[in-house]
Amino acid sequence: MAQQPYRFPQARIPERGSGVFRLTVRNAMAHHDSEMKEECLREDLKFYFMSPCEKYRARRQIPWKLGLQILKIVMVTTQLVRFGLSNQLVVAFKEDNTVAFKHLFLKGYSGTDEDDYSCSVYTQEDAYESIFFAINQYHQLKDITLGTLGYGENEDNRIGLKVCKQHYKKGTMFPSNETLNIDNDVELDCVQLDLQDLSKKPPDWKNSSFFRLEFYRLLQVEISFHLKGIDLQTIHSRELPDCYVFQNTITFDNKAHSGKIKIYFDSDAKIEECKDLNIFGSTQKNAQYVLVFDAFVIVICLASLILCTRSIVLALRLRKRFLNFFLEKYKRPVCDTDQWEFINGWYVLVIISDLMTIIGSILKMEIKAKNLTNYDLCSIFLGTSTLLVWVGVIRYLGYFQAYNVLILTMQASLPKVLRFCACAGMIYLGYTFCGWIVLGPYHDKFENLNTVAECLFSLVNGDDMFATFAQIQQKSILVWLFSRLYLYSFISLFIYMILSLFIALITDSYDTIKKFQQNGFPETDLQEFLKECSSKEEYQKESSAFLSCICCRRRKRSDDHLIPIS
Repeated sequence: MAQQPYRFPQARIPERGSGVFRLTVRNAMAHHDSEMKEECLREDLKFYFMSPCEKYRARRQIPWKLGLQILKIVMVTTQLVRFGLSNQLVVAFKEDNTVAFKHLFLKGYSGTDEDDYSCSVYTQEDAYESIFFAINQYHQLKDITLGTLGYGENEDNRIGLKVCKQHYKKGTMFPSNETLNIDNDVELDCVQLDLQDLSKKPPDWKNSSFFRLEFYRLLQVEISFHLKGIDLQTIHSRELPDCYVFQNTITFDNKAHSGKIKIYFDSDAKIEECKDLNIFGSTQKNAQYVLVFDAFVIVICLASLILCTRSIVLALRLRKRFLNFFLEKYKRPVCDTDQWEFINGWYVLVIISDLMTIIGSILKMEIKAKNLTNYDLCSIFLGTSTLLVWVGVIRYLGYFQAYNVLILTMQASLPKVLRFCACAGMIYLGYTFCGWIVLGPYHDKFENLNTVAECLFSLVNGDDMFATFAQIQQKSILVWLFSRLYLYSFISLFIYMILSLFIALITDSYDTIKKFQQNGFPETDLQEFLKECSSKEEYQKESSAFLSCICCRRRKRSDDHLIPIS
């Protein structure tokens, strides 16, 4: 009898209408949808972290933000240069007028300020002559000035000088007997000298009791007056001229009662809208062209602002999708480092730059229209925005490995450098306070805390060392010896130790980055997820093969709004 071959038992296939069949089909479809969802998320993540050129090759997506940034760099820089040249004319006009005022109203002014004050007098006769000289020069201003100056109204809407003196209420003093009897209450007396009073002959105001000064009680004499002027040099730059109001104050300071009266001159220039301008030529037309150019800059920055804001919003949506998927599949949250990968700091930088450019451009347009006069605030906004625009160029250089070292080194070393600076700053502040309190009376560079901090920072960088040592006054041997110990210890500590350690921190981070570039960076959860591929293909393929896969893959229209545009 022939032996029958063994037959394997056949698997029981569920019937089509049974519940087991429907459950099997449902599980298979759910598994397939899960894989499709994972692949879709992976492709969106890969596309998000591509460079603009790779995105263009993948989906022919035009890099609008890249083009806008290039155009914005050119236009913002051009705008800044034009405004900078105009601002230089404004500052130069103010400074030149201040120097001219000092020569006009300060008797014996040498052309150089003695210290923080302009000049000084040492006798009663010189003090009276300096006060009367300033008043007479004001009266003869139109006959002696070379500038486009005229008299302006003061706070009381009067044209003239206002002279005020501060002095102790009453007192007697006999230094030879070491006797002092004084009331330290301060009185303020003022007198208004109009042009009519100054034009009287003989000048009765000189014989007034107001100008009989008791110098042992006198604290200060203050002469204030307003002048008006027109800046005509802007016409050569085809711009509308500015009208200025100069609030001038001459202060004779005798608070020290040391036999030396310091004379201060302060001029506060304010730009006002000219009431009636009749200028023939192309100046008005040129101003209109500048306003149109500024408006175009605002439009470009608004477009850049909208695109970058949209990219950040879409990136946050993509991050939310990734966090939910990762928590659902791996049952654990994503680390903070991977979460911050979705927040593109360059987009934040561009948004801040765009906002500052828009505000600065609006201020610039108002200044050109003579509705505002705050050149300093406008220059801060435009200058800072241009700085951020040029810093943003580093983002596109960072796509190349050879140029990315600077960014990576700064990111790696910044936390360590900040902690190191916090510790070194405590030592620096200690030296600052010590130098100010001990060396301040004997050294010009240690007179106040701000000057001390600047002097020590210069010493750290090796600047002006010998002058700092040589300028110390040898009036006190004890202080002179302390200054040597103070300076030698500071220079040795900060240059040979702290500064060297500071450089070593940055060098260590640079070496670490170079090793990572050669051997590979440590992989995070996000990078490992991107390397996985359901088709068993490696992630490190030639970019064109991966991009063709993306282009050929059919996507749902409902998911297109979740893809960030970079």
